[in-house]
Amino acid sequence: MADGSLLADVAGLLLAPLGGGAAHRIPPEWAWHGRLMVLAGAVLFPLGVILARYYKVTRRQRWPEELDNRFWWNGHRLTQYLGAVLMTAAAGVIWTACSDDGSAEWACSRGRLTPHELAGLATLVAGWAQVALGLARGSKGGPTDRGVDPHDPRTWRGDHYDMTPRRVRFEWTHKLLGYLTLVLAVIAVVTGLVHADAPRWMLLVLVVWWAGLLAWAVQLQRLGRNIDTYQAIWGPDPGHPGAKRKPTGFGVRRYR
Repeated sequence: MADGSLLADVAGLLLAPLGGGAAHRIPPEWAWHGRLMVLAGAVLFPLGVILARYYKVTRRQRWPEELDNRFWWNGHRLTQYLGAVLMTAAAGVIWTACSDDGSAEWACSRGRLTPHELAGLATLVAGWAQVALGLARGSKGGPTDRGVDPHDPRTWRGDHYDMTPRRVRFEWTHKLLGYLTLVLAVIAVVTGLVHADAPRWMLLVLVVWWAGLLAWAVQLQRLGRNIDTYQAIWGPDPGHPGAKRKPTGFGVRRYR
């Protein structure tokens, strides 16, 4: 009986809203807004960052004999583009609810923006800025680029292969803004849960999820999986023009 009472107490504590109220009730529009934002900001964005940072060379790849593995590239683009679209849909859902019959009136801003709204808008802007930056990253170049002669280095010119100033600026901006977007997304999700007075178990699940992602990233960092993008694509040959520059970012490894 004591064990059953303890379980009931724990269940009651986890099911109770963060504000300590008796029940958690919100309009369906706000619920869908929250689900989409959590999927984008708490799941897709961090997964995309981990793929880009630690999976440029996969476990079964025979690097450097096998180069330019596109697994990370396709996964990173998919998660980030989809995340930006879902965030936009989430903003559209709540915007429509606030503009219609007032069923989500309690959740709508009437004057100064709330911390959640500020964080959400900042995440949305930063997410689409990342998409725009990705489209403006410049040309690739190198022996694996389309339309080049793999046996004629004179045809290999490109922003990435030559690590032009445009490419260096892109990499620093894209990486720094990417990590800032992750921080903004966490703030938006947490403040959203507080604003909606969500059940405590939701916040607990997200904290466990983020802790798991962090532990995963730390382990991959310890294993040396954070290989330089340039080397992952073209190998460790010091004769490549980009090999003469230091890798962009912190904690990035370059092999000899």
